[in-house]
Amino acid sequence: MSNKHYTPDHEWVEIQSTEATIGITQYAVDELGDIVYIELPEVGRSVTKGEEIGTVESVKTVSSIYAPLSGTITRINAELTERPDIVNESPDANGWMVAIEPTNSAEHHELLNASDYQKHCDSL
Repeated sequence: MSNKHYTPDHEWVEIQSTEATIGITQYAVDELGDIVYIELPEVGRSVTKGEEIGTVESVKTVSSIYAPLSGTITRINAELTERPDIVNESPDANGWMVAIEPTNSAEHHELLNASDYQKHCDSL
């Protein structure tokens, strides 16, 4: 069973200990097409849930990445700046984008579980 949670904006969140790792879902990758550029925030930046923290550019469009939780950016996947195609190959593992140290533990209860996220995608 996955310990990932999801946002309606197609970000996934995996919370472990005091850090939440974030990426975009396979559904988002399928909708975007081939990803050619990713802009990520700086480590140490404080973010608020719902705030834009980066962008993903594909051959089709540019999409925003939103913070699914409030907190401080603790790590970024710097490899994605040179190889954004990693997200196409492995969006839910090697294609992770940022890690946040959450500051409001209640916010993760607002995220969708896998079943609810699938229902959300099916309704689109």
